[in-house]
Amino acid sequence: MKPKYSIHETGPRIEQFLRQVIDNAGFALDFTLEAGDQSNPEFETPDLVVKFTGEDVDLILSNRAELLLALEHVSQEALRMHSDDHSRIAFDANDYRALRIEELRMTANVAAGKVKSSGQPFRFAPMNSRERRILHIALRNETELRSESSGSGPYRGVIVYPIGMPSLPEAPPPPFRPSRFGRPPEPPGSDRDRDRGRRPGGDRGRGPRRPR
Repeated sequence: MKPKYSIHETGPRIEQFLRQVIDNAGFALDFTLEAGDQSNPEFETPDLVVKFTGEDVDLILSNRAELLLALEHVSQEALRMHSDDHSRIAFDANDYRALRIEELRMTANVAAGKVKSSGQPFRFAPMNSRERRILHIALRNETELRSESSGSGPYRGVIVYPIGMPSLPEAPPPPFRPSRFGRPPEPPGSDRDRDRGRRPGGDRGRGPRRPR
């Protein structure tokens, strides 16, 4: 069966977009496009895999490959892919995806053991839809348990229940916290303005402007 996204047809569009992103961001990265990796067909069967190499590979793999997955997502958006097709194109580096699949499978087995012994549900940390699917598949043959996704947006995760236990209420999203890249601006005249020696709504350390 012919893949929906091939190196010949889709590859040049991905390459053009990624080259621009990498150059503009100043990353020390290179990449190759390969036919889909079928090493874990039960969990993932992508049509196309983009594999990164270079000095900044550790950077894109930090924080559970946060930047790698972000690059994957924006590339899929640039290609105008339907969300149902997102699993058909995968980004990888240093075999991260295969290692992550194995990690999730082991974690699912540990969670299953805890739920069976305690009789209490187990809630995983929020994760993307592809990783949630891996957990569901890893647990699908359990006869004493069931798994379901709960939450919305970036806070959506998987909960494992003893069979027959009703679902927990949806947890509210955590309170807003300022970004690690900086706090949102505060209105003129705030305490922070005064603490920093600024005139309300004005510039720090500058006297009154002279009329021109």
